[in-house]
Amino acid sequence: MRTGFVAVVGRPNVGKSTLVNQLVGTKVSITSPRPNTTRHGVRGILHRPGAQAVFVDTPGLHRPRTALGERLNETAGASLEDVDVVVAVVDATAAIGPGDRMVLARALGVVDRGAQLLVAVNKVDRATSEQVLERLATAATASDERGEYFPVSARTGEGIDALVDAVMERLPEGPAYYPEDMVTDTPEALRVAELVREQLLQRVREELPHSIACRVTEWEWPRIRCEIVVERDSQKAIVIGRRGEVLKAVGTAVRKELPPGAYLELFVRVEKHWQQRSDALDRLGL
Repeated sequence: MRTGFVAVVGRPNVGKSTLVNQLVGTKVSITSPRPNTTRHGVRGILHRPGAQAVFVDTPGLHRPRTALGERLNETAGASLEDVDVVVAVVDATAAIGPGDRMVLARALGVVDRGAQLLVAVNKVDRATSEQVLERLATAATASDERGEYFPVSARTGEGIDALVDAVMERLPEGPAYYPEDMVTDTPEALRVAELVREQLLQRVREELPHSIACRVTEWEWPRIRCEIVVERDSQKAIVIGRRGEVLKAVGTAVRKELPPGAYLELFVRVEKHWQQRSDALDRLGL
């Protein structure tokens, strides 16, 4: 049997989480158009006859401006340790810049330790043929032509089968890490908190998403209490919405993704400058 761990890395907003969901065939990571949506190393498990790939979705590698940003980079870096394959993701609709080159350099460092490199040029459904060819050529040059290169669309599924086949071919022989009916090892409480944050990201203004953190503070099934943390009173008002409309819409949407009978309570709390404080990051599990 072939089994192994596959780190999916890239700069923010290149579509890593959508790609992982497409690779696994079901939703294991939350997604949004906002950069740095992913804050944890989320594992998605793909089972094939005689093979099992554990894809690790990672936060976007970037130049951090806050203590939270530093933590996210650390999480992404830790996910690159002891993996068998690295899938570096770049955006077909944007020129390959310093951020992408930094990601590819980090990936090559893992290749030097024995991993295999695959480069996914994502969002080909939104790019011209000329753009895709240019990105493929530039990515090959930036990675010293030490990988294999795949044009894909995480949104439509184009090119995904070829990428999956390439991953499976490069996994080492070994025992399965997870049972066949398991698609992620994300704790259920963390999954619910992330679903709440995903819904909030769809509904709040552009300057607010980074200031939102969510965590489940009580779990006595079917009652779940989730705390939403923001940094200012004005943000609290936005998250609650006029007459509680935002919170109500978020709760309704999240309950649709939970087992029947779940009772979800949402509370909003202000914790000033939590993104810059190590003690707050620890408390929030970041």
